[in-house]
Amino acid sequence: MEEYPTGFRFYPTEEELISFYLHNQLHGLKQDKLHRVIPVLDIFDTEPWNLPQLAGELCREDREQWFFFAPLQEREARGGRPSRSMATGYWKATGSAGYVHSSDNKVIGVKKSMVFYVGKPPTGRKTQWKLNEYRAIELSPTIPNPTSSNISIPKLRREFTLCRVYVVSGSSRAFERRPPEVVPRETTIQGGNDATSNEGGGCEDASSSSAVVANADSSHPWEMASLEGPIWDWEQLKWL
Repeated sequence: MEEYPTGFRFYPTEEELISFYLHNQLHGLKQDKLHRVIPVLDIFDTEPWNLPQLAGELCREDREQWFFFAPLQEREARGGRPSRSMATGYWKATGSAGYVHSSDNKVIGVKKSMVFYVGKPPTGRKTQWKLNEYRAIELSPTIPNPTSSNISIPKLRREFTLCRVYVVSGSSRAFERRPPEVVPRETTIQGGNDATSNEGGGCEDASSSSAVVANADSSHPWEMASLEGPIWDWEQLKWL
């Protein structure tokens, strides 16, 4: 990253958000330059209408979307559920968490969408503020197994999430549009050497056709492995 001219707009794909920005943050790389675009902020302690002025200096003038690295909350680190509430309202999850795929159909992360409500649950008033929360999936080092092929175990990284905050408008944004050539599918992870897929739907970032955010077939090594339990505790995905 370098100095950008007047009129610079930051429109990353979801693949870029996870593979480049979130992974660099998780590994402590490029911090100074990274935070000029995406700062670290506990956004769940801040009303959404105050977030634009706290955005990275290179993106502060944006009027459509703002990005933040949200650190792991202390209560979540102790095994509790994260807090999404503040004095004026709360973030409410919409739908279930979904996979984020790379351009070569590898699972690289998990996405959760939320809407901000003013007031107290369950009688809060829905606003136009929305949030996409991304967590990275990282493969741990390969584990030797004398009875089968070496496999890499996936890990859901929890130290930081990357949050995209925006206001719902009447027009479709580039990152909300689906490339017409993408056919969404749902992946079923099975043991053995075969992974069976069923037709299904998904959400995706479409600022470029390279980002596929859907439940899709994948040739990931761990999807072909025999797993006795889930890839991760699904309770971790119930972030609200």
